[in-house]
Amino acid sequence: MSEPLARSYAGHIIATLKLGLPLVGGHIAQFAITLTDAMMIGWYDITALAGMILGATLFLLIFLVGSGFASAAMPMSAEANAAGAEIGVRRATVSSFWLSIGFAALTLPLMLFSGDLFRTLGQEPGNADLAQVYLRIAAWGMFPALIVMVLRTYLSAMETTQVIFWTTLLMAFVNAGLNWVLIFGNLGAPELGVEGAAIASVITHSISIPFLVVYASRKFRSHRIISGLREFDVPTSRRVFSLGLPIGLTSLAEMGMFSVGTLMMGLVGTLSLSAHAIAQLISATTFMIHLGVSQAATVRVGKALGNNDAEGMRDGAIAAMIIAYIWVGLTVFVLVVYPDPLISLFVDAAEPARDQVIAVATMFLLVAAAFQFADASQLMGLSLLRGLQDTRIPMILAVISYWVVGVPASYFLAFKVELGGTGIWWGQVAALSVAALLLQARFWWVMLPLQAKVSNVATIDPDTTAAASPRAAELGPTQGFGIASSQGG
Repeated sequence: MSEPLARSYAGHIIATLKLGLPLVGGHIAQFAITLTDAMMIGWYDITALAGMILGATLFLLIFLVGSGFASAAMPMSAEANAAGAEIGVRRATVSSFWLSIGFAALTLPLMLFSGDLFRTLGQEPGNADLAQVYLRIAAWGMFPALIVMVLRTYLSAMETTQVIFWTTLLMAFVNAGLNWVLIFGNLGAPELGVEGAAIASVITHSISIPFLVVYASRKFRSHRIISGLREFDVPTSRRVFSLGLPIGLTSLAEMGMFSVGTLMMGLVGTLSLSAHAIAQLISATTFMIHLGVSQAATVRVGKALGNNDAEGMRDGAIAAMIIAYIWVGLTVFVLVVYPDPLISLFVDAAEPARDQVIAVATMFLLVAAAFQFADASQLMGLSLLRGLQDTRIPMILAVISYWVVGVPASYFLAFKVELGGTGIWWGQVAALSVAALLLQARFWWVMLPLQAKVSNVATIDPDTTAAASPRAAELGPTQGFGIASSQGG
């Protein structure tokens, strides 16, 4: 059984930072891998970059959906661990492993034969062929990539995150080295270009698995995760699937909105598209902080649920939001006061259109500053709801926000009101603002009645957490406090 949660906001904030900062570092290191791939292929052959980006985008879209199963196991494992139900931890993790493997196998043909798909979507034949070349190798990396995701979420649920940071940082260096060797043909290796980048990606994902497996097996021997792979608990797997698929589809919906925004930006003009790409990269970097803290919040709320700690659920959520909003304030200050130095990192001094690109990207970053609060709020709402294992209704709310509000608003403001690229960004502000309102309202709507229910359970049996947490004790998180049934999630 895990340690009880802190009893003060300061304690909650410190515990959340201790858990979340290594996750932040891990996300930044993972983001660096993506940037390194794009930069090195760009150095090798700028015309090959478009094809690789096409293939990598499809890979990422599929990965986001598949990673939902690992994300679903995280709050389930955190709750079971808090209640002392080790078999519940094992069953949730093993279920997410096999569901992830099955998902990778089902989506493999889509990537192996993706050339026709890209051509059907109107991509240039040369780019479609390069994307196909890239994916026929990179597709096999979906298996290790999702396995790594399962291991990372398991360790996060156990509140052991430093190893995630160091492993991901190692992956970033290994990936850069392999790219240098295989893309350019250094150290006597053949010059493979895009194929080299794909091979490096598969190897990078694969070599991190044994590090994480050995560490997890030694630190948490009693969980018997590896030997437990022979077990397949159907009720737990159903629960992981029912929670995980909405998580994956929510991520897909959000990324889809931003991808459509990029396509619309291409209609505005090449210069606007370049400025848009720079502003998105800067915004994505600041987003990594929120992502790490929000995942820590998922674990902390799940742990409080397993401990039947009603006060811990509420105070832990508030503490996580305090951290997020402090970062929002710092981010807004930097984006508003220092946009030029940030943008200049991405624009060559000799670029003829440098001043124009900086001017347009600065305008986009000012809009990005406007949506920082909403973006942090909607992500925190989603993550806290995942901690309560409520994912289906949040998925619907997210799809409404991103696609019923965001995409039409971006198109209307950009092309009907004729705000151009800025209109696309303001449309995304509208989407994130609606999502923030709906998801925060959903969290408190679910949490407050649940808090009362947990308080009643704890009052009846205050000294026996495992007995008072029937979902964790029954090992399949299928009944519990009835979030899925009574709240519709």
